[in-house]
Amino acid sequence: MLDRFIYGVVDRISPEAPVPVLRHSREASMPGGAANVARNLASLGLEPVLIGACGDDDAGRELLSIFDQDLSLSVRLVTAKGRPTTLKCRFVAGGHQLLRVDTENVAPVSEATEEELIGILSREAPGSAAILISDYAKGLLTDRLLKAVTKLAADLNIPLIADPKGRDFARYGAVDILKPNAFELSAAVHRSISTDEEAALALREALDTLPAKAIIVTRAARGISYIGQDGNVHHEAGRAREVFDVSGAGDTSLAALATAIAGGGTLSDAVHLAIAASGIAVGKAGTATVSAEEIKAALSVAGPVGRAGLLPMDAMIGQVERWRAAGLKIGFTNGCFDILHPGHIRVIEQARAHCDRLVVGLNSDNSVKRLKGPLRPINNEQARADVLSALSAVDGVIIFDTDTPLDAIAALNPDVLVKGGDYTRESIVGADIVEARGGEIVIVPLVAGHSTTAIIARSETGK
Repeated sequence: MLDRFIYGVVDRISPEAPVPVLRHSREASMPGGAANVARNLASLGLEPVLIGACGDDDAGRELLSIFDQDLSLSVRLVTAKGRPTTLKCRFVAGGHQLLRVDTENVAPVSEATEEELIGILSREAPGSAAILISDYAKGLLTDRLLKAVTKLAADLNIPLIADPKGRDFARYGAVDILKPNAFELSAAVHRSISTDEEAALALREALDTLPAKAIIVTRAARGISYIGQDGNVHHEAGRAREVFDVSGAGDTSLAALATAIAGGGTLSDAVHLAIAASGIAVGKAGTATVSAEEIKAALSVAGPVGRAGLLPMDAMIGQVERWRAAGLKIGFTNGCFDILHPGHIRVIEQARAHCDRLVVGLNSDNSVKRLKGPLRPINNEQARADVLSALSAVDGVIIFDTDTPLDAIAALNPDVLVKGGDYTRESIVGADIVEARGGEIVIVPLVAGHSTTAIIARSETGK
């Protein structure tokens, strides 16, 4: 399916009816449903093959165009003629959804489409580390197709994990893991599962009556409860998070479960990974993915709480979104920081004094060579990043390969941009971007007699 988000600002009520007027600002479209599970798997370092169907319509063509640009996914889609591509259009203001409009046909797909899908699955499944069923009840996963998937997984001895819909969980067969949410499990067993005790009763009843080998129930803020073949129920509390958008959080937890199982992890390992991943996902806007680096940072017990360390750009964007959603002011400064000296420390500390979280942009080795010459840097980018990350004033570090940090500033949208006194407002890259959104530009006076160039010159002359 295609997930479309229409963002805007609401500052008045319509005179025609008592409804808010959304003043359009931007739109974003991304693959949703099972495709979002696949995107999360790719973000976690796996090589997913996405099997499904879309319609021969504008939404389907837009979806295929997005897939063509994403080299991380192997996509095997059947075109279901005469059937619309499922489209979820969300209208968002102030971080909250005002309305969702769905365009879809949930009737079972045709026998011809079933045949095509079974053929694709039979060719792609051998050698896979796991098979995932992501059911959104849109008519694709017919009883016949589910039986074919279950038989194939059993014949090839491949772990099978299902995220179900509806009340008839038996139709998914002897899956290795069944992952309903609390509402779905409650409806299936006709029992409230508000408490741990109620969740345990529901899980035992479900395992006794279903062919599934293990059942994991996601319970939103209450975390995850699960039962294995030994019949023991376990409860794992979720981590307290600022919730920005729950769209796709179930997809992220399914991908994390599969990642753990594919890597040889236990059911307990899979649950811990799923809790960490979904906790990150709800702090992001839209149908977002979670990276392995973000999960590592979330699971790490080292360093002060709230610090991110060195992250790739996509992961840092997500981290900044979570900080901002928690009401924190984001600062940014950048440089080569080849040989860290008091001048650097002054800029960094002054930058941190003007914000709640400071991200430092670091020129890559190639970027430094272009700017400073073939003999630089003295210290490589990893060493420079390690030193910066160790500073108490630095909350996150990114490495950029361009000559200027313009792209990084545009992506992170900091509230405060800080540079040293050798710059003027007019010469600071990205100042216009920051000021356009009401941000602040800070120029810190230089510390006399301290520069990397001067330090290198003194070392060469022995003075």
